[in-house]
Amino acid sequence: MEYIVFALTIFAFIVLIMFKGFLDEKKKKADFVVWLRNNYGALPKRAEDKPEEFERISHYFKKHEADGFYIDDITWNDLNMDSIFKQMNYAYSAAGEEYLYYLLRTPIQDTDKIERLEKHISFFMENEEARIKYQLFFAELGRTGKNSIYDYLNYLNLLGNRDNKKHYIGDLAILVSIIIMFFSVPLGVILLVLSICRNIISYFKVKNEIEPYITSFGYILRLLRSVENIVKLPAEGFAEEMEELRDCRKKMSKFKSGSYIIMSPARMSAASNPLEVLLDYIRMTFHLDLIKFNDMLAEVRKNIDVIDRMLTLIGYIETTIAIGAYRISRDVYCLPELNHYEGLQIDNMYHPLIENPVKNSISANQGILLTGSNASGKSTFLKTVALNAILAQTIHTCLADRYAASPYRIMSSMALRDDLSGGDSYYIVEIKSLKRILNNVIEGGNKVLCFVDEVLRGTNTVERIAASTQILKSLANTNVICFAATHDIELTHLLQSDYDNYHFEEEIKGDDVVFNYRLMIGRATTRNAIKLLRVMGYEEQIIHKAEELAESFMKNGVWTEAE
Repeated sequence: MEYIVFALTIFAFIVLIMFKGFLDEKKKKADFVVWLRNNYGALPKRAEDKPEEFERISHYFKKHEADGFYIDDITWNDLNMDSIFKQMNYAYSAAGEEYLYYLLRTPIQDTDKIERLEKHISFFMENEEARIKYQLFFAELGRTGKNSIYDYLNYLNLLGNRDNKKHYIGDLAILVSIIIMFFSVPLGVILLVLSICRNIISYFKVKNEIEPYITSFGYILRLLRSVENIVKLPAEGFAEEMEELRDCRKKMSKFKSGSYIIMSPARMSAASNPLEVLLDYIRMTFHLDLIKFNDMLAEVRKNIDVIDRMLTLIGYIETTIAIGAYRISRDVYCLPELNHYEGLQIDNMYHPLIENPVKNSISANQGILLTGSNASGKSTFLKTVALNAILAQTIHTCLADRYAASPYRIMSSMALRDDLSGGDSYYIVEIKSLKRILNNVIEGGNKVLCFVDEVLRGTNTVERIAASTQILKSLANTNVICFAATHDIELTHLLQSDYDNYHFEEEIKGDDVVFNYRLMIGRATTRNAIKLLRVMGYEEQIIHKAEELAESFMKNGVWTEAE
């Protein structure tokens, strides 16, 4: 009787713990729903990505980058797009954030795709309950740590061809040993022990080989569960996507069947309950999980395209939610007018990484040449125009009052540096960067919208002005609009028929320099570089001599020897 009471007590305690876990999980989910409802437009609560974890976000893009025009690495880094991506990464799943990254790097070149994207974004912005239900399943799908699911799928190739023949032979040996026991117990027992020992030894060898790959199977199973749940949700405008997801799920049904034998969380865990421990011994003896792994591996290899399509569809749907959340987070945004507008019109645009930004407007039907001193706002202006062009053609959202343009191929040559690993000087890096833009112009397609900061700054003045003039003239044809910033006022005269001139200027007030960051029409006329030396506390003699040299050059056109 005492043993029965003790057993019932233990059983009640286990049930109580399980019930508490159930209640805790239910409360956690309820709290998450409340957070989603009250914090639309707030970035998800999660730890900062480690560099290696952030790097894997690009792997979906790398898998699909051959699909057409994309933002290349130079332009992406010039515009600090990693920080822009982090600012709008409202995705809870790896599929969602990898697709969002992909979208930002592949500006739409065909306006027909925009209408459908906008309809999907609007659906989630207008239907809170539907959005929350989707987000719950995306959160359950989760992320993949430092490796992308595409890394895991690629790693599967390292396993080579695998079959279950040797596992079946091991199981057959155990069966034969048991049969022999009916005729000779001693011989049968010896053969049974040897067969089991052989199976256990080989089990751990194979288990160690496949263990790293089981993570990918776990994510695929979570993906399938998400698909099963999502296809039951409200899906206004997503009929095509839902039908595709149902079809993908059917094709992967064999992969999921019986997967518990290998995907059990308690598999080969010393802390497992008695039933799991018993199941572990059965696995070791009969290789049930190894056999199932090979079956699942065969299904994955057969359905790589199906898995890719599910990731694409799930990622796309969550991306439309993320775009809506990003819009809500912005004080001002507009939907771009993407048509056959000749040129570019942006009203009151701003840069999202700048706190309290100064807004500027621009209307361009040909190239734009910017002049002004360092720190006056030239580079930021170029980046703001380029960023809004990318956002217009990717997330159909601009940080401005109005954006009107046709679809462009967007490129830049701005934040360059010496290539120490390749042995290239700054000038070589520069001319290679500019050449890739010229090559794209020649290739044809949509117009190129390019941005160049300080053309050929890596060489001497005479050759810089001569070469810059001809390069910028080449970028002033009918298939390109070029925005370029320069300190060389000479270029504004040499290129005045090809480029409209704008400038930024600063004002020196006492011992301070004041920048208003306002775009102004015409070339820069102020010369404050030497005055800035005084503001920074340089000796008066240095300033005086510098002013004399400058005045002499402006008057005679030649430099006199410094005293």
